[in-house]
Amino acid sequence: MRGKDIIVVGLQPWDISIGSNCKNIAMEFARENRVLYVNRALDRITYWKNRKDAKAQARLHSIKGKTADIQQVADQLWTLNPRVLLESINWIKPAYLFDRLNYINNRRLIKSISKAAEKLRFKKPVIFIDNDFIRYQYSSSLFTNADSTIYYIRDYLLEHPYFKKHGSRLEAGIIEKANLVVTNSAYLKDYALNYNQKSFDVGQGCELDIFLNDNYNKPAILNEITRPIIGYTGALVAFRLNIDLLIQLAKRNEEWNFVLTGPEDETFKKSELHQLKNVLFTGNVETSQLPAYIANFDVCINPQEVNGITIGNYPRKVDEYLSMGKPVVATNTPAMQMFKEYVYLCDNIESYENAIKTALLENNDSVKQKRVEFALSHSWQNSVQKIYDAYEKVK
Repeated sequence: MRGKDIIVVGLQPWDISIGSNCKNIAMEFARENRVLYVNRALDRITYWKNRKDAKAQARLHSIKGKTADIQQVADQLWTLNPRVLLESINWIKPAYLFDRLNYINNRRLIKSISKAAEKLRFKKPVIFIDNDFIRYQYSSSLFTNADSTIYYIRDYLLEHPYFKKHGSRLEAGIIEKANLVVTNSAYLKDYALNYNQKSFDVGQGCELDIFLNDNYNKPAILNEITRPIIGYTGALVAFRLNIDLLIQLAKRNEEWNFVLTGPEDETFKKSELHQLKNVLFTGNVETSQLPAYIANFDVCINPQEVNGITIGNYPRKVDEYLSMGKPVVATNTPAMQMFKEYVYLCDNIESYENAIKTALLENNDSVKQKRVEFALSHSWQNSVQKIYDAYEKVK
């Protein structure tokens, strides 16, 4: 899949403020292909709710023709603001009516994308769909000159309230119709295989450059914290993290200090963790500063809550921890099995305690180097190469 024209569509816009698998894949594609990255089209309700937002205004200006819809952002890479305002239809319950209106939305959106592709002289493009099974449900038939359609699954979205109404049948449908399905975890691959035998786990790429420096200034907030420090970095969100497990770990092991680095949701803000003397919340930290915190952790943890949303997630933070040679203790899930030789996997409070105790004793230079090498193998170059390999297998 080199020397191709590729149209990348999905849920995440180019100007997203957080890390984006889809953007990383598009940039890697653009090393050897021409790529058109399509921003998520506005729908009426979303625009009305966010009409004062600068990003929403920029999309609307493009729709009205006040600004260019296509912008070149790198060599062989363009972004597109589709010149279409979609109807908001997710509130509709009857499947037959939803499908009819969704087809109209799909047709209008894909017509706009196809016009842009023609301007760029794209020929027989590969359509790469990032998890958006609603707006691109009919891609296989509406992109009439496409080479093939690839559906990419990076999250199990069917547990999210927004997608529950129609999601199960729609995602099954788009998986079945795709020429190729690629996922970022073994769990999601097994899910996709229920509907399409041309499904492959291509792993996950990570941007680890900022974690590879050996010299970090200790954050001032950690100056008064005694070791050992058990640390976590990332969003502190209740549906993703096991708060009860954290509370019990801290209460039962008062000689350990727990440092939780990241923004909190309301459940975390109101939790008993804030009353425990050996738990420190740092608040939100710039990504560039995360390595300085991790460098001062004795053990890194990922106390994941296991549910339909999280069970298949690829844990990028674990690669970040490992790239710094840190011992990692994490919740055992199907997606974590690929890490089992490098990470202590746990199922309950007792196994977490034992693993942390072992990790504090077994940390040595040889083990650290193996962790680093394993993490660095998870590059976007390697992940996209697996997409290329899968494409060649099913051609």
